[in-house]
Amino acid sequence: MLKGITIAIDGPAAAGKSTIAKKIAQKLQYTYIDTGAMYRALTYKAIQSGIDMDSDEALADLLVNTEILLIPDNGGQAVHVDGVDCSNEIRSQEVTAAVSKVAAHSTVRKMMVDKQRKLAYGTGVVMDGRDIGTEVLPDADLKIFMTASVDERAERRFQENEKRGIHSSLDRLKEEIEKRDRADSEREVSPLKKAEDAILVDTTSMSIDEVVDKVIKLAEERMEQ
Repeated sequence: MLKGITIAIDGPAAAGKSTIAKKIAQKLQYTYIDTGAMYRALTYKAIQSGIDMDSDEALADLLVNTEILLIPDNGGQAVHVDGVDCSNEIRSQEVTAAVSKVAAHSTVRKMMVDKQRKLAYGTGVVMDGRDIGTEVLPDADLKIFMTASVDERAERRFQENEKRGIHSSLDRLKEEIEKRDRADSEREVSPLKKAEDAILVDTTSMSIDEVVDKVIKLAEERMEQ
């Protein structure tokens, strides 16, 4: 087991970050932190509570009064909001469509980054998101920027939704992913971008196991330096 290394995985929606990061963390016996799930959890509660998602102040107040727990679960991670398992609910299309707006607010991001850094402190960690290597863990030992074609990402999201019993249009998913890419890349606070020292991994034609093996090999090389 590798000790003491921090692995930051960034990339656009449906690039496979969470699936890959979970498997890497499991193999290395590291802590896995899905930062996107944290923003989704807040978005879900905002929808349920009727909070104005254009208001940074209202969302920040909501976050202060919300308990978000990431709990290891069968090699993955369960997301509990105020003591209730909302792992499936935070993946709904309604949450997916709104999470970029919530994540764009400066106060919300600052508070989330503080939480994420505390979670990563003092342990081997694999953290995935959109600003991990640039903002949350700028000194990470290994930074990966994971991407794939829009068509491939839409197909992955479609298959993922089907497994969850969520029926969706492939064309609509493609449009949503393209819209999400623009929103994440063009936002003023911590936009999605590749860190200068990140390694680009295009997963379009790679299997999950191939990507996992590649990242673990890179991690092992970092440990040898």
